[in-house]
Amino acid sequence: MTESAIQQYDKSDMRKLLVDFPKQIEDAVRIGKTAASSLTAREAENIVITGLGGSAIGGDLLRSYLADELRVPFVVNRHYFLPEFVNDRSLVIVSSYSGNTEETIAAHADAAKRNAQVICISTNGETELMAAKFEQPLITIPKGLPPRAALGYSFFSPLIALTALKLVSSKEKEIKETLSLLKKKSKVYSSLLSKQNQALEIAKQLYTKLPVIYSSADRFDVVNTRWRGQLAENAKVLAFGHVLPEMSHNELVGWKVLRRIMQDMVVIFLRDKGDHPRVQVRMNITREIVDQYAAKVIEVQSEGKSLLARMFSLIYLGDWVSFYLAILNGVDPTPVKVIDYLKNELAKA
Repeated sequence: MTESAIQQYDKSDMRKLLVDFPKQIEDAVRIGKTAASSLTAREAENIVITGLGGSAIGGDLLRSYLADELRVPFVVNRHYFLPEFVNDRSLVIVSSYSGNTEETIAAHADAAKRNAQVICISTNGETELMAAKFEQPLITIPKGLPPRAALGYSFFSPLIALTALKLVSSKEKEIKETLSLLKKKSKVYSSLLSKQNQALEIAKQLYTKLPVIYSSADRFDVVNTRWRGQLAENAKVLAFGHVLPEMSHNELVGWKVLRRIMQDMVVIFLRDKGDHPRVQVRMNITREIVDQYAAKVIEVQSEGKSLLARMFSLIYLGDWVSFYLAILNGVDPTPVKVIDYLKNELAKA
């Protein structure tokens, strides 16, 4: 890996977006706090975040992160319509980075029809216009980023909003720790000379291989999803994965017949000190089993004290891994031309 290779392939400067991710979080918190003063809502019986792709992953992370604290159901919706239970006692967070995602626009209209309480998060577009039409609060975030690179805005802005609405407790201490950790990691992961650059080393081991990501199901299922999504969008490679304990009851049996294909697989276990004790045992045994078939097995341990810091330590690592793998693959990590093609074809239909 060389600086010249990065300059050759990283035409849109995804590297800078990754380096500046801690700054994005700080900005997202500032925006959330500024908007919080104008947020009001009736007591919510359930919370729904509706969005797609990079705009929805923040909602997934919120669901997992707040699972032990929220006293009402929390659902992430990825469709043209909302779940049937949504009504005037629901809080619907409409998350669309572009403001023009057709599924989210349709779900937004559905929320208005059902008289749900709505908070919008977007850069502009139709979402902004609908928020004004229905007199709904709008948290405006900066434009010009690939939605997947705007995770700081799609996670921390609604987190601050939920705090302002007294649905969850203040996360000031946890956010401070997370920022401190990510600022340190930014310096390490962006350096090609650092011997501690774990992201670069993992990317090298994934080169020409098929990544398979395993994690616990309770809080790191979404981190697992993020790794696979980033590998697909940035590095332009397929990646598969599952969560424990569920995979112990089905997918584990599949490690048997396709031996030639499995020799091109690298398995990554995302591990956390908070994983259920029995899940930790299952992971140990599962590693022994898949190690007989896969090209390599890698274990990655989360870092930090708080759950927030530990989750984002693995997210940030995965983002950098996907970036370096993109450069090794000789592709620009930013463009997603096939998605653009799909949207253009849908527009014609």
